[in-house]
Amino acid sequence: MPANETVVVLGASPKPERYSNQAVRALVEHGHRVIPVHPLVKKIAGVPAVPALTQIDRAVNTITIYVGPERGRELIQEIIDLKPDRVIMNPGTGSDEIETNLNDEGIPVLRACTLVMLRTGQF
Repeated sequence: MPANETVVVLGASPKPERYSNQAVRALVEHGHRVIPVHPLVKKIAGVPAVPALTQIDRAVNTITIYVGPERGRELIQEIIDLKPDRVIMNPGTGSDEIETNLNDEGIPVLRACTLVMLRTGQF
């Protein structure tokens, strides 16, 4: 995916050691417009965050998921409502139910690692 795409990091963490925080930073470094989602934190890695998917009011190219399957299942409809071009389920976030629901709505799902995809030019 070319730079300047809008990428939502669902489950972004303010803790630099967390993979979701590293993803926010790496996506910015690769030139993407990043929207971290965190219910309480206003900025993550210097990027303004939103408290919920329902607060996003622009077209989304990719949602990269960093929340567990239980939380992810609660957000299926909100993800569908955003109509992203694709969803990446990072390791530990995978759910057949989420994938099936999104695929049924025409949203492709990748079970992959955003960080590895960026580092290897596959993002």
